[in-house]
Amino acid sequence: MTERRTPPRWLRWTLAAVAALVACLLYGVTTASATLGLGPHEALYEVDTDGLVVVDLGPLGTLEIDSPLPVGLGVDVTVKEIPADLTAVEDTTTLDRLAGDLDGYLQFYASPSTTFDAVAHALVLDAARRAGLALAAVGLVGWGVALLLGPARRGELTRTLAPRTWQLTAGFVVVSLVGATLVASDVEQPTRGRPASSVFDGTALEGATITGRLAGVIDTYGGQLLALYDQNEAFYAAARDDVAAAWRAWEVRHAVRVATGTDAPDDEDVVTMLVVSDLHCNTGMAGPIQEVATRAGVDVMLNAGDTTMNGTAVEKVCVDAFADAVPDGVPMVVADGNHDSQLTSDQEAARGQVILDGDVVEVGGVRILGDRDVLETRVGVGTSVARERTPTEQAGDLAEAACDDGDVDLLLIHTPPVGNRALESGCVPFQVSGHTHARSGPTQIGQGMRYVNASTAGAASGQATVGPLRGTAEMTLLRFDPTTRTMLDLQVVEITPAGAATVLDREPIPVPVPPVGELEVADAGSSDGPTSPTSAPASPSASSPASAPAAGDDATAEP
Repeated sequence: MTERRTPPRWLRWTLAAVAALVACLLYGVTTASATLGLGPHEALYEVDTDGLVVVDLGPLGTLEIDSPLPVGLGVDVTVKEIPADLTAVEDTTTLDRLAGDLDGYLQFYASPSTTFDAVAHALVLDAARRAGLALAAVGLVGWGVALLLGPARRGELTRTLAPRTWQLTAGFVVVSLVGATLVASDVEQPTRGRPASSVFDGTALEGATITGRLAGVIDTYGGQLLALYDQNEAFYAAARDDVAAAWRAWEVRHAVRVATGTDAPDDEDVVTMLVVSDLHCNTGMAGPIQEVATRAGVDVMLNAGDTTMNGTAVEKVCVDAFADAVPDGVPMVVADGNHDSQLTSDQEAARGQVILDGDVVEVGGVRILGDRDVLETRVGVGTSVARERTPTEQAGDLAEAACDDGDVDLLLIHTPPVGNRALESGCVPFQVSGHTHARSGPTQIGQGMRYVNASTAGAASGQATVGPLRGTAEMTLLRFDPTTRTMLDLQVVEITPAGAATVLDREPIPVPVPPVGELEVADAGSSDGPTSPTSAPASPSASSPASAPAAGDDATAEP
């Protein structure tokens, strides 16, 4: 009888480790799940082995498409918070919210790949977490069993099992394959519905099949929705092309002005920043924003807040769409607004964006101070103070932080009047804000200049931002000289509701005019020799409250 060869100890341990790792990975992958958004609703995504992505819409039926996952893996999607009885909708507020839900569905349909990418990333992370926990459990159980057996019994088992290493390994592989096959065959294969209407042709959902009442809904109304979708896609694609054409026209105009001495040649050492604000989930604007950022070669992007409408978890698709529009390697600095939330800030931070929270940060050589808005506005609900401070208290804190630092170049906040105290203190030379949906400035406030960017989503009062523009969308390029630490000029890019883009010429930033007392001293100094000004910038504690700005400013106004 031939004696079995016993594999070396290192090989036995390696095979055991690999076997445990494979088993834990299979467990992690096949049990992974994540809760993310689907349109306006939260949805539970669970990995299975049927090779399909099946969206369960309850009594409406299911939407089924072939899964993009490898090795026959699929995903079951259970949509939550679907009203069981739409006749229960009675009040205007609820109807308004349902209109907002429709916007959410359109956002998903306009860019489903953004949702799919987020889901895939979340499932991979959950699979890795589950596999890691399973591996740790296997290790602990193995250690516990070894401890209970004792040295003598472990030695006896080793002498018995070691010569059978290859047989045991082959047996483990066979059991794993059989187990995987049983798991796959035990999954109830969904009944493929009849092919959906041709409305899905040419979209990310092409080839999807429908079951239940949803099939009739798609047949009846799908063509109308697809027409809206195509209109939306065509509008923003054309708008992006028009932005490119307008930029090329401006470059020619600028080159002529440089040649004639009207404009100064571009300085490569300046920092170029692109300001966007009040995006309000209009993901269609991601393309034009990316076009401007790329063509201008921006070094930093500034988001003056209101990326979302309600700061909810399902609006992550909006955060992701705008994050994807940022050129590689360009940092995005964000001062979230009253329509955002702490959850929005967390979602943005997860995408690598710099979230302002009351401290000074240096990005691209620019020292930026800012904070998230203390107010929160929810559609159909209203506005409330969501943090431990009022706008006036936040204004004082920002002024104090600026003066304590002593070297702030830029204040980035959502609501313009909240920066008044910092500007009046003389500790902030330039402020960028949004909120009003209308461009204004640069306007001198105290010893600094304030610029308010219009809505980059073309947001119009009382109208949804999904679909072609209702108002003129604007974004602003700012150029900063890191040597003199001054803001040089601004340049506005506009897109009208007709889709026509315009790149305006650069506008020099005005130099703040000193107070009257300082002007008189300066005049005296020009005739009698150098003289120190008699009036110093006011301290934060002595400056006027942020709630008392120029007429018409209101820190609590909610566009």
